[in-house]
Amino acid sequence: MAYQTINGVRVWGNPDEGALSQAITCSNTGKVVQTLLMADHHKGYSQPIGGVVVYEGQISPSGVGYDIACGNKAVRTNLYAKDIKPGLSKIMDEIARNISFGVGRVNSKKVDHALFDDPDWSVYAAIGTQEHDKLKSLARDQLGTVGSGNHYVDIFEEAATGRIWIGNHFGSRGFGHKTASGFINLAAGRAFLANAPGEKMDQPPVLLNIDSELGDMYYRAMKLAGRYAYAGRDYVIEEVLAILGAEADMEVHNHHNYAWKETHNGIETVVVRKGATPSAPGQLGFIGGSMGDISVIVKGKDTAENREAYYSTVHGAGRIMSRTQAAGKMNWKKRTRSGGQISTAQMLEAVRNFGVELRGAGTDESPFVYRKLQQVLDAHAETIEVLHVLKPIGVCMAGADEFDPYKD
Repeated sequence: MAYQTINGVRVWGNPDEGALSQAITCSNTGKVVQTLLMADHHKGYSQPIGGVVVYEGQISPSGVGYDIACGNKAVRTNLYAKDIKPGLSKIMDEIARNISFGVGRVNSKKVDHALFDDPDWSVYAAIGTQEHDKLKSLARDQLGTVGSGNHYVDIFEEAATGRIWIGNHFGSRGFGHKTASGFINLAAGRAFLANAPGEKMDQPPVLLNIDSELGDMYYRAMKLAGRYAYAGRDYVIEEVLAILGAEADMEVHNHHNYAWKETHNGIETVVVRKGATPSAPGQLGFIGGSMGDISVIVKGKDTAENREAYYSTVHGAGRIMSRTQAAGKMNWKKRTRSGGQISTAQMLEAVRNFGVELRGAGTDESPFVYRKLQQVLDAHAETIEVLHVLKPIGVCMAGADEFDPYKD
């Protein structure tokens, strides 16, 4: 097996001491069947990023995290790189103009969707009229916006064929963030919309019994946030297809901050994956690298090791440098940064040398802050098969100093 077991935690790749400590805390809290760390793991809030915790009869709002249903969608188009490269600069300008990154919208176009009539909005109505109205209004305002942080819209060239793919990465935006904080508040006996004291990085996970009233309400709200995230990613892909004048003939779409009810070894479980992609045998996944690295389409293998991974794999390359380390500390009043190990010039040179047309992005998202994707894929070679290797040729993200409380 390619993993090692450390204090009961199954660890792929090189163990990160901080993330491992968090995983051990998760292992020792609640009705845990197994805790795992994928090869792209690093510290998160309470449950590490790249961490998987398998519970019996429990669910963790802090484990799923604030960006409920953050995930990836990729589609293969009928175009080839040779068709669009001459006009790529204008295409990326149009994506930056028409897709909303950061806070707010670049236009007044609201996106309507059937999910606003979804019966699970009754969860919020049961909490209170104010809570329901506030979150539904926020959800309407932000549907189809990408946000900031590590969220992106990319145009890829498939290495083997020259085919053009479109990919994106974001989640349930402010709606998901307020849902997470609201249920963490309720679990602590505070009002849903209270100003929470904030999670400490290494605190134990917040747990709810899945068959309790509060646990069932959270599970339904999380699934609604999941449908919302899917709708947003679908909308953005359609917008980019329209800009390209292209059609899609294949799509891959998955969450990686979510909880799934699954049966493993004859036991009904709740699998909380934070920054981890489901990889059941035959299941497709889209795993993104940095803006200066490959991304891939993968398929889960039917192997003993994949079963022992509880059908989980990486969601990206994994950070090796924090935002502050990379970009420095931001003074939001003066809108100036101090410190930081990566300069804008370094980032732009690296991206240009990789052949990427870049719009937006700060040095905290530069290629230098991530592992190489192939390194973490190699650690999971017995669990996933790489089907398509995609090289970014166009990357669009929020601007360097865009303030967005829902960015991660």
